[in-house]
Amino acid sequence: MTGSREKGEEAMQVTAELFRQVPLFSGLADEDLESLISVATRRKFPKDAVIFFEHDLGDALFMILSGRVKVTILSDDGREIILAMLSDRDFFGEMSLLDNEPRSATAIAMQETEMVVLHQKDFLSIVEKRPRVLLNLLAVLSARLRKANQQIGNLALHDVYGRVARVLLEMASDSGSRGEDGRVAFRRPTHQEIANMIGATRETVSRMISDLHRQGYIEISGKNVIIQDALTRQFAHS
Repeated sequence: MTGSREKGEEAMQVTAELFRQVPLFSGLADEDLESLISVATRRKFPKDAVIFFEHDLGDALFMILSGRVKVTILSDDGREIILAMLSDRDFFGEMSLLDNEPRSATAIAMQETEMVVLHQKDFLSIVEKRPRVLLNLLAVLSARLRKANQQIGNLALHDVYGRVARVLLEMASDSGSRGEDGRVAFRRPTHQEIANMIGATRETVSRMISDLHRQGYIEISGKNVIIQDALTRQFAHS
């Protein structure tokens, strides 16, 4: 019996630590985290599984524990447009919790993905009692809105070469890890994924990536892209 209790306590501690690492729930007191843990559930989605479709009724927020998720919409001519690529500690699906509107995009697991799910009634009841969660949510939504405005500006003001460079820098900022040499590396997206993010063809993106590599802006190492300082100097503030 004691062994089972210790395992349960260990699982709760791990889950609490995971919650603390998510911006939405950072800074919460132990009792706030315990409230979240008590109503949260875990779900696993296999690679390519649809988590929800655009226009579905939304009743849950998802927080990624491990894996990758892309958030997409389809253009009028049927092309996929990737709005976001999310990984560990990211969350999504929050808008439908607040406005009771249908989902604004489709979410798809890009690899086997495990997530914590918070349903609307549970989330809202916690927000009512724990206003810090709402303040965190507003801060994160504000940051996402700023990023969306920046992405719109990048699409309007840069050519394809500049758009590819800026996407790589954004990915490095969002999910990259800094090595001992100071350079930032992140998991290499497919050229089609980049194309779907910036409204270009895969062939064009492939040429741009090859040119960035040839000019020494990036390094390709296995499944990773390594950002060179020259890329940051040239495109970070352009």
